[in-house]
Parts: sequence; C-alpha cells; structure tokens
Amino acid sequence: MTTPVFRFAPSPNGELHLGHALSALLNRQMADAVGGRMLLRIEDIDTTRCTPEFEAGIYRDLEWLGIDWERPARRQSEHFVDYAKLLDRLIADDLVYPAFMSRSEARAWIVEHGESRDWPRDPDGAPLYPDADKRLSKRERRRRIAEGAPFAWRLDTEKALAGLAGPLSWTEFSDPQLGSTRKVDAQPELWGDVVLARKDVANSYHLAVVADDALQGVTHVVRGEDLFAATGIHRLLQELLGFPPPTYFHHWLVTDREGRKLSKSEQATGLNALRAAGVTPEEIKEMVGR
Repeated sequence: MTTPVFRFAPSPNGELHLGHALSALLNRQMADAVGGRMLLRIEDIDTTRCTPEFEAGIYRDLEWLGIDWERPARRQSEHFVDYAKLLDRLIADDLVYPAFMSRSEARAWIVEHGESRDWPRDPDGAPLYPDADKRLSKRERRRRIAEGAPFAWRLDTEKALAGLAGPLSWTEFSDPQLGSTRKVDAQPELWGDVVLARKDVANSYHLAVVADDALQGVTHVVRGEDLFAATGIHRLLQELLGFPPPTYFHHWLVTDREGRKLSKSEQATGLNALRAAGVTPEEIKEMVGR
C-alpha cells in the first residue's frame, strides 16, 4: 500500500500569514491522520522576488507553530534543468508556441480589434491571450526569435485538449477528514493559453508545481480554494506529461475584515509580527480554526 504524501509549498517572497498557517496545519494534521509523510517545498522560481531572508522566516514560523517536515526541503530554484526538460518535451510535441506580446500589448491588440467588451476572461478576471501569435508561421516565429524579440512559451490549450482520449477530471475530498470524495470536471480551456515559461522566469508555477508533485510522489494536494480553478490546467499538464494525478482538497480561505483573502502584497499581518506581539501558537490555531 502506498504511503500518502502531503506537501506545504510556500513562496519565500514575503512573510507567512494566517492563511499559510491554516494550509500548513491542515497538511500536517491530515498527513498524521492517515500515517502519511509531510514535505516542505520552497517555491522560489521567481528569483527576483524570493529572498533567503523570507525563506529562513518560513522555517522559523513553521517550527514555532510546531509543524515538522522531512528534511531537506525541495527548493525549486535548484531544479530549473528538470523543468526545462519537460518544456522541451512539450515544444517537441508542438503543444506550446512562442508568444511575443506582453500583457499590455495583448490588451492593446484586443482594444484595437474592437472586442474588448465581449472578450473572454479567465477565472482570475484577466483577458485571454489573443490567438494572433498562434497563427504565425513557423518561419515568422524563427525570424522573430533570431532577431532577439522577447517571448514567452504558451500552452496551446485547444490543441492539447484535442489530443486527449477523453474528458479531464480530478478527485476532490469533501472535507479535511478525507472521508467522501467527488469528481470534478476539469476546465483548462477557461484559462486560454497559459504561460509555461518566459525570459525572466525560466518556468511557470503551473509547470513547476505539476513536475514537483510528480517527482516527489505527492498523493494528496491540500491548498487554498483560490487555486481550485487552476487545477484544470494542472490536470491537463499531468496528462500531457504522463504524470499520475494526486487527490485534491481545496480548503477555505482566511479572510480580512472586508472578506478578502489575506495577501502578502497587501501586507497582511504576518506570523512574525503576531509572534512579536505575544500571540502564541495555540492562539494562532484557534484563529484559523485548527
């Protein structure tokens, strides 16, 4: 019988907050309940924003909360070669294409073509990437790349879905007790052609997380419900790369007084600040309902 494997995977681009505490505690508690392993993964592919200081803070905060994990933690920045090999496979299979427009250029293209009002948007509210670059000839793509034009590798989602044998879905636990499950239909098409790699960041969150979950043998992915829709893209990549899908549990979010999820970018109260103010680990667990 396979030992269940859980993982907590924060990015060291800011201090951990109460939302991270909830996710880490749930992973540890659910792993303990089924005799599973608990991994820590440092998702530091964005080397411009992630820092050693924030990474050290992750270790310090988890230890303060009494959460243990298997050492050493996997650091994504040490595995860019692994992700590049996977991207090369997708390039060889003609499932990705070079996209030359920046976000602002893509928005301008949409406005220029008079379709901004009815243009489809992804689950996060961003306009889907136009298909102009996808329609370029291979000769034109090679010319632009040879001239040094910046570009990102985007997944040709329509072509990728067309090559599958059947519809995509995943198994979702209904509660943290890992009792009943339900089947969820995956809808990667809602995201359009997502970025898998760009010049400044050699690979995307989507590609790295799918690769790491497979390479680390993760069987249970426990993360916030804000990533529920993104699981559709992850299921598609798992199928394309031949990776077994984990079972998922997307937990509730910790929100502020206005009902918004806590965010590093909005300077949500960090665990470090709460600790400095005299809050105890037991009080943190009460605050997040664990």
